[in-house]
Amino acid sequence: MTARIVRIAALALVAFPFAAEAQRRSPSIARVTPYVGYMHFGSYVDGPLGTSVRNEGAPIYGAQLGIDLTDNIAFVGHIGYSDSNLEVGLPILGGLNVADSKMLLYDAGLQLRLPQVNSLGTGLAPFVEGGAGAMRTEIGAGSLKTQSTSLAFNYGGGVDLQVSKGIGLRAMAKDYVGRFDLRDATRLDLETRRTHNWAFTVGLNVGF
Repeated sequence: MTARIVRIAALALVAFPFAAEAQRRSPSIARVTPYVGYMHFGSYVDGPLGTSVRNEGAPIYGAQLGIDLTDNIAFVGHIGYSDSNLEVGLPILGGLNVADSKMLLYDAGLQLRLPQVNSLGTGLAPFVEGGAGAMRTEIGAGSLKTQSTSLAFNYGGGVDLQVSKGIGLRAMAKDYVGRFDLRDATRLDLETRRTHNWAFTVGLNVGF
């Protein structure tokens, strides 16, 4: 009996370090990141004498879900919302708000994450990502409302500051590239160009 107890104790002592190390290194297989930030919109139209049509810069709110495919690659899905104003830029007078402009962003893509965390799951983890989706814009002035949905590509990057294996802080900059169909949304006979719309966000990164 004593010999059996000794053998069991010896096996436990050998196995324990490996089990503990595996537990410490066990990565999160999914991450949810609610965020807030600021969105800077590009000009839809640049007219003569410095005139322009664009959305005024505004706060953005949203969340991203990431599911690990490998240790370094994850599938990400995202939804974001911004409530802005459609602004006509005029020389000398500056910007003139002509309508309310609400934008819904939804997309999916891949994220390349470069873990620089220690065995306890803390440290810095930079990443880059890219994908495609849509921008749904609703323009409203008084009782009149219209909307337009257009294809949008996106790319960006940031860094996760992991304070534990499952909790981190995320800072990210992301460019949404698309063409807003002003004719479809407002019936104005204006040719729009492809715009770059930058979102600068911070959020809480929760892994599980």
